[in-house]
Amino acid sequence: MSEDRKRAGRRGTPGSKGRTRDVRRPWKIGKAKSRTKPHMVRWVVAGEVCTATFPTYALADGFRSDLIQAMTRGEEFDVATGLPVSMLKVTAARTWFEFCKAYVAIRWDGTAAKTRESITDGLAMATLAMVEDGADRPPHRDIRRAFLWAVLPANSDTEPPRELLSALRWIRTRSRALKALSTPATARAVVHRLTVTLDGRPAASNTYNRRRRALSTAIEYAVELGELPENPLKGITQKRMATQEEVDPRVVVTHAQARELLTALSYVGSWHRARGRRLVAFFATLYYAGLRPAEAVALREIDCHLPDEGWGRLTLVKTLPTATKKWTDHGHRHDPRGLKQRPTNAARIVPIPPRLVAILKAHIEEFGTAEDGRLFRNERGGILGASTCSRAWEEARQLALTPAQVESPLAGRPYDLRHACLTTWLNAGVSPADVAKRAGNSVEVLLKHYAGCLDGQEDNINKRIERDLDDLEEED
Repeated sequence: MSEDRKRAGRRGTPGSKGRTRDVRRPWKIGKAKSRTKPHMVRWVVAGEVCTATFPTYALADGFRSDLIQAMTRGEEFDVATGLPVSMLKVTAARTWFEFCKAYVAIRWDGTAAKTRESITDGLAMATLAMVEDGADRPPHRDIRRAFLWAVLPANSDTEPPRELLSALRWIRTRSRALKALSTPATARAVVHRLTVTLDGRPAASNTYNRRRRALSTAIEYAVELGELPENPLKGITQKRMATQEEVDPRVVVTHAQARELLTALSYVGSWHRARGRRLVAFFATLYYAGLRPAEAVALREIDCHLPDEGWGRLTLVKTLPTATKKWTDHGHRHDPRGLKQRPTNAARIVPIPPRLVAILKAHIEEFGTAEDGRLFRNERGGILGASTCSRAWEEARQLALTPAQVESPLAGRPYDLRHACLTTWLNAGVSPADVAKRAGNSVEVLLKHYAGCLDGQEDNINKRIERDLDDLEEED
């Protein structure tokens, strides 16, 4: 526990005076008389003022937010330290495994399913280096499965599956101390585990970056609570290949190819079952409106303005990204969320061309909508799944493309239709600001991702430069 946190809890040892819900909301972040930790949080527990100081405003604000969330949940506070019980568990953690369980429990409430999955994946891979070796050590895959089961809050009072008992026992009894991360050799071993898959092959750059962000955030929390003196990852650099941020131009289809693929979809499955026909409009929204698949899955009839003539409009307000069932609060595969990287309840308006208006109107007329108004559903009426879309898309590729094209990256994933859409807009001369607004990206990200897909502009640019040079020569 850090020195300033000791000052907050000098009234006794944890639990010495019991627990209470008599807590007053923290004051705004104030100034402390300290050059190294000038930001102070104050709150009241059982009538006594508690304080904690931090080196940055962000850390102070994060701690204050955690206190408020604990109060909102109705959590008990330890009278001796002034901390919520959940924070107390982290503060009292001694082994890596104990810290991870407490940290996941704290981060769980209010966190998106995908974020939960990223957090636990990063911690699970680090755990492979944070448990001791030995002759009877279980395989990496078993340790990872056991860890993911154990840190799931819903399993806290549940008997573990029989096949995980050995790995769980090893994690619990052979977990290294959390403070072992301060050792450079241990920290480097942990970082190495983030760079490889379970079978030792190099992991993708995006996977490594995601794992490292998740692990670093957890370690920063341990530093904040005084369990570690500093974040040991900051001193470790890992030589990695540059992240592939640009869209591969080979995946982008032409307009003719896109129309062939949409037509081919209508032939997927029997005509009676209409398996492919009911997906034509779904894929059309990706190509003509640039929607992300999770945005299209959540699209409702009330979100669509479909006039009899001219351009229409889609008003996007939420997404239904696919996640593993165990990471969602409701036990379903789709986790309802707001728009990506936007405030909750924010909307994005996307104008759509007459061609897409006609496709959507025909889809509604033939297939209707789900009970909640969603346009797209599977054959049983449920939420459209990623695997259903992927299987139908691959069958359409087999029908619409040549054998050489099928073997190529061309339109290899449904998401590539969005890439084709945004590339078409940019090549048509639409300003990056307008494309970014419709696509739900920042201009910076848009240009970074699609720089390699801007074709057909070289001749125009060369002619402009040549014309300017001729004008300058005439002036001379």
